[in-house]
Amino acid sequence: MTKKKLRKEQLAIIDDLFNSGFDEQAVLEKHKIRRNTYNKWLFDELFRAEFSRRIAAAELQSRALIAKYSLVAAAKLVQLTESQNPETARRACLDIISSSKTAVQKTEKYHKSQKKVQNKPAQAEHLQPQLAGRLLAALAEEKNVISNDKKG
Repeated sequence: MTKKKLRKEQLAIIDDLFNSGFDEQAVLEKHKIRRNTYNKWLFDELFRAEFSRRIAAAELQSRALIAKYSLVAAAKLVQLTESQNPETARRACLDIISSSKTAVQKTEKYHKSQKKVQNKPAQAEHLQPQLAGRLLAALAEEKNVISNDKKG
């Protein structure tokens, strides 16, 4: 039984699309491939399967890179809550509150997709604007107390 393979020119096109930094048209021109030919390849099962594998690999690499730097970004965001500029500190607090809700939603979605959810986890509650304001005021007051203690 012979296994079908992509032709060298098809693999070269895919390699350049994902690794060269050129856009699609530039890759086609580089390899002297007509748009109609490329469009036919896009409907070819083998070509589309390899193309899809490359997309999946690129998405995984992207997610890994974001995950790698998310801890650094979170730490910097927490540092911004102590900013001398009250608006910067306020926005950092809001971003932390917002991102924690997003993280909970992503975690729940992941568990559902892995079919490991036995009991439905508690939903993250929405903060009422008044409560968020009180939390921010308390954070600001705590910061003022700490600043005054350091000065005194």
